[in-house]
Amino acid sequence: MVSPAVDCIGTGSSVECLVVDEESGTGADSALAQGIVEWAVLVSPFFFWGTAMVAMKEVILRAGPFFVSAFRLIPAGFMLIGFAGIRGRKQPSGNLAWLSILLFGVVDATCFQGFLAEGLQKTSAGLGSVIIDSQPLTVAILAALLFGESIGLVGAAGLALGLIGLLLLEVPAFQENGFTIWGSGEWWMFLAAQSMAVGTVMVRWVSKYSDPIMATGWHMVIGGLPLLAVSVLNHDPAVSGGLKELTSSDVAALVYTSVFGSAVSYGVYFYNATRGSLTKLSSLTFLTPMFASVFGFIYLGETFSPLQLAGALVTVVGIYLVNYKEAGEKT
Repeated sequence: MVSPAVDCIGTGSSVECLVVDEESGTGADSALAQGIVEWAVLVSPFFFWGTAMVAMKEVILRAGPFFVSAFRLIPAGFMLIGFAGIRGRKQPSGNLAWLSILLFGVVDATCFQGFLAEGLQKTSAGLGSVIIDSQPLTVAILAALLFGESIGLVGAAGLALGLIGLLLLEVPAFQENGFTIWGSGEWWMFLAAQSMAVGTVMVRWVSKYSDPIMATGWHMVIGGLPLLAVSVLNHDPAVSGGLKELTSSDVAALVYTSVFGSAVSYGVYFYNATRGSLTKLSSLTFLTPMFASVFGFIYLGETFSPLQLAGALVTVVGIYLVNYKEAGEKT
């Protein structure tokens, strides 16, 4: 066996040493490979969330919106609960723990996924993802009102730009004949963003009484049950004998949405959140609409109008400014 060589280089008052394994290559090669893997793990939740939007839109007409929402939540929730149990995390206990999870489930799971599914029927996956990922704007306002967090001048400018961008995204819908706000996919996506924002703020309260991973799993299961009930009452195709009509691609889209678009993505996101910079992690939110737009264009032929593209860019800049303000405070 060949022993690895050590090459040390003086850099000012310190010394940097590079271990070279003559059998497997240099330490630099190993570090590069490790860096690529870590970056892929860091980015993967946003890739899964963006592509899950495309997968949901593709199958939602044949399976039904509320069935797809319930299927995304319930199996994924049980997966997270099982994972948390294996890792030795405690089950919620006490009335306050279950009450907080129940309310969290209604807001962040039932409302969010229900609004998202309704909106996906009337707008593109890419555009919908931009609107949903505008939720940091609302989080900034709620955090200022509830927790006294300072928005600052840069953050305020970001909020203003974000609002202008969202209005630009809605203009094409306003111009359509017979426009109604409840018939607008952009409006439903906006409601989904608000639900997600309130849910994000609720996490602090929920985490006081329950393990956050276990609470996330249970809030998915609890939040998915009303959607399943609505799916039955709404006679969604998948629950009224239409499951046999689903193709293998439809089933794969459903499984992908639940396993990767929820269970794996949330699990990896929480893993990253416990070991790295939250500011860096939150800044990668911008990747979700990018992935949704690219894959929506490739697989569904979706495109943005010039005005929608301008609105999307203005919204993204606004969100960036809000995150930039937060980064400046934390460093």
